[in-house]
Amino acid sequence: MGAIERFTEAARALGIEPGIRRFPEGTKTADDAARAIGCDVAQIVKSLVFVADGRPVIAFTSGANRVDPSNLADVADASEARRATPEEARAATGFAVGGTPPFGHPAPVRSFLDPALLAFEEIWAAAGTPDSVFPLTPADLQRATGAETADFIER
Repeated sequence: MGAIERFTEAARALGIEPGIRRFPEGTKTADDAARAIGCDVAQIVKSLVFVADGRPVIAFTSGANRVDPSNLADVADASEARRATPEEARAATGFAVGGTPPFGHPAPVRSFLDPALLAFEEIWAAAGTPDSVFPLTPADLQRATGAETADFIER
């Protein structure tokens, strides 16, 4: 089963009909995705995998913001946090970097939500591949992932 099919199955199991849109030009970066969709870059959800004290965590970050690893470590009650390698990210989520969806992972991963995403009625996240996205509400993102709202962005 392909990445989009695995993601779609997971979304439906959570009661979310994902409405996936594909863009052959790619949506790998937040800027690329916003341009393709026609929305503000701040509405793009970056699902960024970090390793905090040896454990994977996901930071759901607004496309307009950057994660501060020391702030993320603080909210994760860890002594340090660093970006996961592409291999570590795939091992934690089952998906490649650039297409990592917020859910559908082999096992739950502790996650944190950038409060900036709560300002929008609709946000967009990757749907399993670097050229696929889907819309959802911030409330659905939190419900589906159990993400804790936390301030972990760069100032």
